[in-house]
Amino acid sequence: MKHLAALNKYFWKYRFRLLAGLVFVVLSNYFSVLAPLITKYVVNKLMLLLSPGTTHAFHESVQDPLARVLINRIDRWNFSNVVALCGVTLLVLALLRGLFMFFMRQTIIVMSRHIEFDQKNEVYQHYQRLDTTFYRSHSTGDLMNRITEDVSRVRMFTGPAIMYLVNLLALIGLSVYYMLKDNVALTLYTLAPLPLLAVTIYFVNQLIHKKSERIQALLSDLTTNAQQSYSGIRVIKSFVQEKAMLAFFRNSSEEYKTNALGLAKVEAIYFPAMSFVVGISTLLTILIGGFMYIRDPQSMTFGTLTEFVLFINMLMFPVSAIGSVASMTQRAAASQKRLNEFLRLQPEIRDKPKATPKVIAGDLHFDHVSFTYSHTGIKALTDFDLHIRKGQKVAIIGRTGSGKTTVAQLLLRMFDPDQGAVKVDGTDIRDITLKSLREQISYVPQDVFLFSDTVRGNILFGNPVATMDQVRQAAKQAVVDGEIAGFAEGYDTMIGERGVTLSGGQKQRVSIARALIKDPRVIVMDDCLSAVDARTEREIIGQLYEYLQDKTAIIITHRIFSLFQFDQVVVLDDGHIIERGTHDSLLEAGGYYADLYARQRERDERPSEEEVTQEK
Repeated sequence: MKHLAALNKYFWKYRFRLLAGLVFVVLSNYFSVLAPLITKYVVNKLMLLLSPGTTHAFHESVQDPLARVLINRIDRWNFSNVVALCGVTLLVLALLRGLFMFFMRQTIIVMSRHIEFDQKNEVYQHYQRLDTTFYRSHSTGDLMNRITEDVSRVRMFTGPAIMYLVNLLALIGLSVYYMLKDNVALTLYTLAPLPLLAVTIYFVNQLIHKKSERIQALLSDLTTNAQQSYSGIRVIKSFVQEKAMLAFFRNSSEEYKTNALGLAKVEAIYFPAMSFVVGISTLLTILIGGFMYIRDPQSMTFGTLTEFVLFINMLMFPVSAIGSVASMTQRAAASQKRLNEFLRLQPEIRDKPKATPKVIAGDLHFDHVSFTYSHTGIKALTDFDLHIRKGQKVAIIGRTGSGKTTVAQLLLRMFDPDQGAVKVDGTDIRDITLKSLREQISYVPQDVFLFSDTVRGNILFGNPVATMDQVRQAAKQAVVDGEIAGFAEGYDTMIGERGVTLSGGQKQRVSIARALIKDPRVIVMDDCLSAVDARTEREIIGQLYEYLQDKTAIIITHRIFSLFQFDQVVVLDDGHIIERGTHDSLLEAGGYYADLYARQRERDERPSEEEVTQEK
């Protein structure tokens, strides 16, 4: 239960619903236990008629005030009327019990749905707070499993498990109370098997808890495998690896099935064991109660024996539900343990206590920055020193793995440098709130991500309050407006998950439009033109050159944009700056940049296959 203690804050929040539900549980069970008392009276009345010499005051043994009032009223009537009135009374009691059971579910079960809603929101908000390092080390399937399966299993505890448990305690408490009032000795004999029940519950719960933890971990792996298969279905089909992926999934599924069946077998033994214990209690009641009646009819009436049998059978479902409640509780504890471990994680990148919002002008300074990725040990930057003045346009060029993207990640404070500092307008970005910093920087990532939404919705993601004219203007600046207009539904066209219906170049340009509509002071573009053709690239560069006139821009690329006048060109290799200067000065230096430029011109000037065919 220590893991489930984290739910106390929700129980306190919905305490009025919970308290009302508990009251309704007690009331519904109170009207339930009155039925055996009425039945006892009818049976004793019948026995009195069959044995007129018996003077035993059977109705004096009824202790409940409400039942005594009813019995005293009908005691003077003839037997037919008594049976009829008792039948009506039992019907009314059943209706009252059903009414309060309805109220019970409307309070406790509805409370559990509210808790589920709050808990999913808490998990989702925590996902958004966690930094990039966390997502690099956790699979999507595991993340999805926590917010769906784990939260759902916890809801089974906050709703049905609590409802059944309180119902069980209320019914047992009321039943045992009336049983002890009638006959203490018979009650003790009847309840004798309960210690055996308690021991069984204890040991079986240990097994259920261990198996539940294992099953939840396997379910996360299974979800991850499925998610990766869905996301990479085109790669799977292109490499004809359907059978291999199916076998991989089947192995994971088989392991999950084996463990789930193991848990089902434990539960299959559990529930019949509960019924067996209840059956023993019923047998003891009839056997011992019968001997008591035969030996001394004055101390044990036939009606009392009938009452005890009814109470034991009434307890059949609640006692049988002990197994179900224990199983739900153990599964919920295993899931809540996973959620607690997750919620205790704190992002490495978070606002410092004294961090404040700041309006950015656009002066950037990477002050002797060094950075190593903790999860791989790769040193991405070493003593990187770069000052970009307000309004300057800087190109960062280098081969794959040279550290270009890391520069963008550090500026957006996805990571903090190991040494040195990243400063904006002379202020260390760690002294600026994350929200304020990122609101004023637009970022076009290397790996374009589009949401399963319309084209307009994806562009508006950069500025949700923008007008349709601003959306079109951003699309024109990204040179994608014409192609969007050719879609069947224009800007209202659904583009599918991750933009699957668009080409690579279209996705990149929609992503650029999303960054431009934000109208930031600083814009970072990370190799965002790799999938567009040369003509479109020239159009985009022309549009960007005009758009970026008064903005600070960092263009990260592996190509050289000779048509774009950069204030600085920085060449990175293995995390070090090996060259820097203007386009012309670097060509004159004859180093890496000049060699890259020469090879690029040679490729660009080489005639395409289409041009060769036309010449022939």
